[in-house]
Amino acid sequence: MHDIHFYIGLALALFIGVTLGMVGSGGSILTVPILVYVVGIDPVIATAYSLFIVGSTSAVGSIKNTIDKNVNFKIVLLFGIPSLLAVFFTRSQLVPLLPDVITLSNNVSVSKPKLIMLIFSVVMFAASSKMIKKPRQKNLATPKIVTSAMPLITQGLLIGTVSGLVGAGGGFLIIPVLVFFANLSMKQAVGTSLTIIAIQCLIGFTGDLGHHSIDWILILSFSMVSIVGLFIGNRLSKRIIDGNLRQIFGWFIVLMSIYIMFKELL
Repeated sequence: MHDIHFYIGLALALFIGVTLGMVGSGGSILTVPILVYVVGIDPVIATAYSLFIVGSTSAVGSIKNTIDKNVNFKIVLLFGIPSLLAVFFTRSQLVPLLPDVITLSNNVSVSKPKLIMLIFSVVMFAASSKMIKKPRQKNLATPKIVTSAMPLITQGLLIGTVSGLVGAGGGFLIIPVLVFFANLSMKQAVGTSLTIIAIQCLIGFTGDLGHHSIDWILILSFSMVSIVGLFIGNRLSKRIIDGNLRQIFGWFIVLMSIYIMFKELL
């Protein structure tokens, strides 16, 4: 039998799904702290569990958005696959090259995990500023969606490298690129982002299968509750104007980036 912390965590899993359903991101950044601080799971194992929970929830969201015609599969291929390859290369080759303690000056040094999370919070804050800003209404025509191969592949490699460096990021970094670079509407960006996240997370989880003993009851329970939350979030997003949804997403990133910064500095 699981203890009270498991059931509190399970209740919070609903919020993970709501966030993914509404804004197409926030899964990992919410799931890992809930598993570590509420349920009491080791951080390394929590990261693996998070990949399955977020991946399975995003996969259901991807199917739902595909039915609603909110997934641009050309962008999934041209942006998502290079991003996935860059994440794998960064995690396996670049991150191990960073020293465990990095000296910034004579009196200041910082651990590798702390520096990575601080970089993550700064990147999130920078991405949020453009999402919050109201667009100028000079041109009322709907901008043409960008599906050119080289720009999307380049953006995918760049975002994948940053995501791999910080060990999370998924939708927080993907959504702004899809909205402002590829010119997708917020709802299309959410659907496309969920598809990319599902692929990244579920492939990533297969790499952990041989390294950890998996508590399948826990991750399947969390996934089912999160999927219920996803449908609630999706229903809520349909009642919100696209521009307002983008601003909600922007402010959500601001709060999460400030939380991470304070947590790492204090």
